[in-house]
Amino acid sequence: MAEAAHILIVDDNAEMRDLLGRALRREGYRVSAAGDGKGMRAALADERIDLVLLDLMLPGEDGLTLCRDLRATSALPVIMLTAKGEELDRVLGLKMGADDYIPKPFSTLELLARIEAVLRRAKGATQPAEAPRRVRFAGWILDIDRRELESAEGTVVPLSSGEFSLLQVLVERPRRVLSREQLLDLARGRAAVAFDRSIDTQVSRLRRKIEDDAKTPELIKTVWGGGYMLAADVTPA
Repeated sequence: MAEAAHILIVDDNAEMRDLLGRALRREGYRVSAAGDGKGMRAALADERIDLVLLDLMLPGEDGLTLCRDLRATSALPVIMLTAKGEELDRVLGLKMGADDYIPKPFSTLELLARIEAVLRRAKGATQPAEAPRRVRFAGWILDIDRRELESAEGTVVPLSSGEFSLLQVLVERPRRVLSREQLLDLARGRAAVAFDRSIDTQVSRLRRKIEDDAKTPELIKTVWGGGYMLAADVTPA
């Protein structure tokens, strides 16, 4: 069995460190914590860390500085945490080398989804190995090589490039909650669409094409506070 990922929480708020630590341990992660940059460096020197949850507002060196310094010598994944939600702060965090950015307050479900996505990317596993090239779900058939969606009656349903890429991401990860940021990153790449909210539009268009009733979707489910999920089993066709 693979060893559990080790996450370092860097936050000057002891209550927040304790809250995050309990939530992560419940999910099976190993956890260490530090209250400032000095503590972070000590933990990194003493332990093998797989991901850092780094608060922006810290005493002494702030999170942006620490992220920049860490990125100069290491590819260790970093998710920035902050009470600030302005786009400028988010852009700065990513420019300093953060892999993701989540403003407080946030749901535990969303944080866990972000952590899972960043760890998966760090391991180079964003694309499932030897994924079936033609798959079936809820009567639909998606042909990945031909980039076609076929109904149970054999009718090919036209999809835009964005709709196809989004659907491919969902069928390759059935029954898993994916945040908007994860979907954008997996379907199109974060560099091009760092804060694009058009994923909601793509989901709405897909629902109109594959759902019996787009207003009460049964296939592409909205998970409040989390993102979207394909609520269907997927098998090779």
